[in-house]
Amino acid sequence: MAKTKQQQGKGDGTKLIVSNRRARFDYHLDDSYEAGLALVGTEVKSLRGGKGSLTEAWVKVDRDGQAWLMQAHIPEYEYGNRNNHDPVRPRKLLLHRRELERLRSAVETKGVSLVPTRLYFRSGRAKLEFAVGRGKNVADKRQTAAKRDAQREIERALKQRR
Repeated sequence: MAKTKQQQGKGDGTKLIVSNRRARFDYHLDDSYEAGLALVGTEVKSLRGGKGSLTEAWVKVDRDGQAWLMQAHIPEYEYGNRNNHDPVRPRKLLLHRRELERLRSAVETKGVSLVPTRLYFRSGRAKLEFAVGRGKNVADKRQTAAKRDAQREIERALKQRR
C-alpha cells in the first residue's frame, strides 16, 4: 500500500524540518512536486537543528528556466563565523527540465502560484515539497474552518459515546 503525503516521514528515511500548515488554509492545492535545494554549509547545519520557516515563502520560475525559493527564512548558524549565510536569500531549486516547463506553464495561468508546503531531509539531502495553488477567497476559508469545527464536534461526540 502506498503511503499518503501525511504518512511520509515515518520510517521511509525522511526527517521533517518545517511544515507550512497555513498553505492548506489559504490555497486550494493541486499537483505537488519535490525539488532538491542548492544550499551552503551553514544553511544545512541550521536546518539539521530543526530551524527554518516557510510562512512567507513562495516559488518563482524565471525566464531562464530556473526555479527559486524566495523569502524562506533559514536562520544563521549560531556557531558559524563571519561568512555565515543571508537568512532570506533566494535558493535555487533543483528540478528536471520537463518539470520546469510544466511549472512555467502553470504559473502563467492567472491566479495560480507555487506554494511551499514542507521542507525535509530525505536520505541526507534537503528537499522541498511545493504545490500548485489557487488562492482561496474569504468564503472558502470560512467554509474550511466550519468543516474543521464540525469534524471536531463529531469526533468529540463519538469519543464521549465510547
